[in-house]
Amino acid sequence: MRWLRRRGRCLAALATVVLALPLSATVSAAATAPPPAAPSALVPQPVSHLPMAGRGFTLTPRTRIAVLSKKPTALGVGTYLAKVLAPATGHTLPVVAVSRAPKQAVVLDPNGPEELGAEGYTLSSDRDGVVVRAHGAEGLFRGVQTLRQLLPAAVESPTRAPGPWTVSPVRISDSPRYAYRGVMLDVARRFYPVAQVKRYIDQAAAYKINTLHLHLTDDQGWRIAIDAIPELTKVGASTQSGFTHGSGWYYSAADYKEIVAYAQSRFMTVVPEIDGPGHTRAALASVPGLNCDDKAKPPYSGFDVGISLYCLEDERHTADTTRFLRTVIKAVAKLTPGPYIHLGGDETPQATPSQYAAYVEAATSAATSRKKTVMGWHQLGQAAIPAGSLMQYWGEEGDRESIGTADETETIGFVRSGVAQGAKFVMSPSDHAYLDMKYDVSTPYGLSWSGYVPVQKSYEWDPAKATAKPDGTGSIVPAGQIAGVEAALWADRAYEGSDALPTPTTRWPEPHAYAEYMSFPRLPALAEVGWTPQSARDWQDFRRRLAQQGPRWTAAGIGYHPAPGVPWPGVTKVVEGAHSVETGGKSPDNPGGSTTDGAAMVLWAPNRGRNQTWTFTKQSDGSYTIINKTSGKCLDVANGSRSSGAAAVQRTCTGEIGQRWKVTPLVDGEHTIASARSGLVLTAASATDGAKVIQQKATGTALQRWTVD
Repeated sequence: MRWLRRRGRCLAALATVVLALPLSATVSAAATAPPPAAPSALVPQPVSHLPMAGRGFTLTPRTRIAVLSKKPTALGVGTYLAKVLAPATGHTLPVVAVSRAPKQAVVLDPNGPEELGAEGYTLSSDRDGVVVRAHGAEGLFRGVQTLRQLLPAAVESPTRAPGPWTVSPVRISDSPRYAYRGVMLDVARRFYPVAQVKRYIDQAAAYKINTLHLHLTDDQGWRIAIDAIPELTKVGASTQSGFTHGSGWYYSAADYKEIVAYAQSRFMTVVPEIDGPGHTRAALASVPGLNCDDKAKPPYSGFDVGISLYCLEDERHTADTTRFLRTVIKAVAKLTPGPYIHLGGDETPQATPSQYAAYVEAATSAATSRKKTVMGWHQLGQAAIPAGSLMQYWGEEGDRESIGTADETETIGFVRSGVAQGAKFVMSPSDHAYLDMKYDVSTPYGLSWSGYVPVQKSYEWDPAKATAKPDGTGSIVPAGQIAGVEAALWADRAYEGSDALPTPTTRWPEPHAYAEYMSFPRLPALAEVGWTPQSARDWQDFRRRLAQQGPRWTAAGIGYHPAPGVPWPGVTKVVEGAHSVETGGKSPDNPGGSTTDGAAMVLWAPNRGRNQTWTFTKQSDGSYTIINKTSGKCLDVANGSRSSGAAAVQRTCTGEIGQRWKVTPLVDGEHTIASARSGLVLTAASATDGAKVIQQKATGTALQRWTVD
């Protein structure tokens, strides 16, 4: 879960719901009708998305939002839609409850078949209107998010923008792969004011995220008021990572209720986390009796991990800790209508098995007595947990590599134990789903203990294989015990220059600015992982669709990172100059920063460091030399070979034809790179770390297509 664990590296398909929506009018099949439109760039990709011929429906000041129900929840979705559309369009669209679908309206019908499930929906649009149908208000809300993406990007603007506001003509049927699709905010290390939490809720809900996990307590801060123990916020909320002597850095009961209610209005469940038995310094600073010497610890504002533990060494202190947990969990459960209480459980290297078991017994009994389902990090599996508990897996590549060997990691052992106890799992592998991991070496915030996580890596993984061997076999968690996925945004290093500890001159962005930069575009990628059937997901298609979200984020004022590897609109690609080059989610790398002539280049996880930076210099014949930034040597082919399969190497630059490359742009923003000597194209032998970079005959395969960013 955190950067305590270092690896020494730097680096189901759903059945389609049959659409049966009678539109108020049919599209003319006359020869003059325009052809079907190109598919809209929707994220997450729906289960079925069929562009239709004809004109779409244009919103006007006379358009109504007609809800085929008088239920407050369904009408609430209509009101939400009207409020979303009003700022940019300038239209105050009336929301009306009706018994029959009118023409020239946006119709929200919550009376669809039960087979749609709680979140499934169908959406049809033509020139006479839009119909969103679901089996209840929640499905309508998910469909409304798709409807927003069928409108021009400027609809997300908070101020008046020029129209027209035309919905593309389509037929869509959709439902999620997983019921749990979450995002976690670490408000303990860096406090997010209520307004900024709401902002993030809206941003996540737009991509059909349905769970907000709030990491409320840690060493650096206690963020929720407990009336029976006021010291928790008087003392425990006075610090953040890098900040001391604060006040108001917590949520009162009213604040927390406001967040919960706002999340509910977006059909999002709040999961509060009260971490333990480690990550407890804020509590230990507030309640002396939780310490073995009965003396309060000083409040902590540092960045270390694994520094705290409730005192569970003797009967009296264990009883004190148990009473404390019951008081806290009772209060939090009373404020939380959702089914879960997250009890933490990770990173306790100093706890003995008996101490850890004592914590789990006390915490889980306190949660179940309040009729809450236990949730915790995968380490919780080392102790006895209630059947049906929800465990959050945050393991990484090294854990998967150990599966089935004599050296299986502790993590895999804990997961096996959780499976045996009937737990379900939320998948948050740190090397794919941790939003605080740097995109690459140039990312100003975050860390990289689980490797760099570019957008492609956040997208290209399958939750069903998150606990499988590297070849995808031998999954420890059965498919039936996977509840869903969660993206986690920790705030360990939420400041510029995060590879080092902060100084008095360090620049700290606002929490929402940090969240947006690290989450967008990776949160939408993870949202699609949780929503869209695995068989319907494809990186090349996704990067095209994702790029079209950029103008929406710009219009909405979201400070996203225009990450490499995505053809963002309006970004002109210039081959001349220094670039990171990628194919298959990997970059050509000068291994070890070699300065030796003839050293073969390999693929490696992208980090945009000097070993992976290549300077393209245009020659008089239109070709380019490609020079590695570390070595200053030119990309060449071994022994000047013209043969397919010859390795790409570096050599001292001489200007000869073997060191020149023809770079040809493709329609989707990628390129082929061909040797001017042989005419063969630069190719990756495979998309794995350490794979050779070679030249081969052009076949159009994915590993011959390169992004030059």
